[in-house]
Amino acid sequence: MLKIQRQQQNPSTDDSGFTIIESLISMVVVAILLASTAPVLVMSTAIRVQAKRIEKSAQVANSFIDGVRGGSIPAPENIISLTAVTSTAARNQADNLFTVTTMPVPSASSTSNAKKDFYLAKRDGTICLLGTTGCTRDTSNPLDEFYIQAAQIRVVGTLTTTGYRLGMRVYRADIDLSKTVEASATDTSKQAIDSSVTSGLGNKQKPMIERSVDIAGSATTFQSLCSRLGIAQKEEKDQNCPQ
Repeated sequence: MLKIQRQQQNPSTDDSGFTIIESLISMVVVAILLASTAPVLVMSTAIRVQAKRIEKSAQVANSFIDGVRGGSIPAPENIISLTAVTSTAARNQADNLFTVTTMPVPSASSTSNAKKDFYLAKRDGTICLLGTTGCTRDTSNPLDEFYIQAAQIRVVGTLTTTGYRLGMRVYRADIDLSKTVEASATDTSKQAIDSSVTSGLGNKQKPMIERSVDIAGSATTFQSLCSRLGIAQKEEKDQNCPQ
């Protein structure tokens, strides 16, 4: 009797799977691709976060200025004095600005009750003077909170009611006041020029914003404005600032 032998079929290549070596190689390739793109993703996320923080700090600065002008936020008690000008003793317009000498950067004592120039911008949009009742940080989300350091820049012998220049710095709420705190005028290195505020997540020890604006008071006159801006009057009765 003849025995019929079945023909042995070779499996097709389509039915075969990946070998262990091929799987390991593919995993290595994917890992390399992820490692090369991860820094870009992290940096783009950091830039978006910092951009949001800068936008928020600008809103806080405007709210603080409006609050001080309207009287809903108490004016800072820290005074930067300006000498009165005369027709023979002019004052440079740069004197209306503030420096780290006239307004030193904040320290750990800035949050104490003795300070009258350090404010907290809270997440709900309110701005309060540190040391007052209820003026405490929400440490669960420091991204939406800021510290504000402020001072009055006004002529010697004048009152707050006659108006003044308001100098202010806006810092991140996660600033470490126990370490070195800086301002834009404290570092002129290339690193500072490259912007320690906008690059990456920024430098939390530097202010987000530094501004000075004019605040008019209930008794502000044209003469007091001229004196504050450093323009001397020709005569006491003169109602116009000299050109």
